[in-house]
Amino acid sequence: MMQTDLPLPPAPARDWALFLDVDGSLLDFAPRPDDVHVPDDLVDALARLRDALDGALALVSGRPLAQLDALFSPLHLPGAGLHGLELRDRPGATPDLHDAPEALDGIAERAQEIASRHPGALVENKGSTLAFHWRASGAAAAAPEFEALAHEALDSLPHYHLQPGNHVLELRPDGYDKGGAIRHLLETDTFRGRTPVFIGDDLTDEHGFEAVNELGGVSVLVGTRTPTAARTRIDSPTRLRAWLLEAAERFNHNSSSSSEAAA
Repeated sequence: MMQTDLPLPPAPARDWALFLDVDGSLLDFAPRPDDVHVPDDLVDALARLRDALDGALALVSGRPLAQLDALFSPLHLPGAGLHGLELRDRPGATPDLHDAPEALDGIAERAQEIASRHPGALVENKGSTLAFHWRASGAAAAAPEFEALAHEALDSLPHYHLQPGNHVLELRPDGYDKGGAIRHLLETDTFRGRTPVFIGDDLTDEHGFEAVNELGGVSVLVGTRTPTAARTRIDSPTRLRAWLLEAAERFNHNSSSSSEAAA
């Protein structure tokens, strides 16, 4: 991975297949995942971009797809939930699901005991994955206990691994990551033949950056984290949202101008 002084990404084009991470990229982080705020103009911008790209816009997130649908309602976009464990190649399609091992419930209970000793610490049970958060103020003391439990848990979870992130550690199945999810979606009718563009911020997004780089696409880091495989950068979620809104307005204006000229 490499990164020095990264340039801004090019302006969005109609032949893009646009893949967007959510937390830390589209949305600002919150102490708890349920506390994030989705601006109304973001939902509208995503809807307009989806239409301009003929549907080739997907959310690629560690959240379950059901959570993404609730956050961005009424949109039900194509996407990858749980880092690719859930896949939906078009609106309304039923996502692929991964069964959770029974041992995960017991580990979740032990993690809840740790969280109860550290106000602000959070255990997020996503079904087939389990995430330990310590983002909230005062919750950092939970991190060593969460890490010890997670490493111990691997003994009872064959084919699972640990995925670190920004103030979070996640237990999840092997063989699934955002890069693989993007590659899968690019093989579907909606996304095939387009230039892949992935925008993300965290360590879990590096697989996505590597995938689009290998495919001749555009990788965009949100923030200043180093090192990274991303080749372009946008400063913050606020700036990303503005960039997407500008693109939606430009596409809409060009479409209106073309219709007027045709008339």
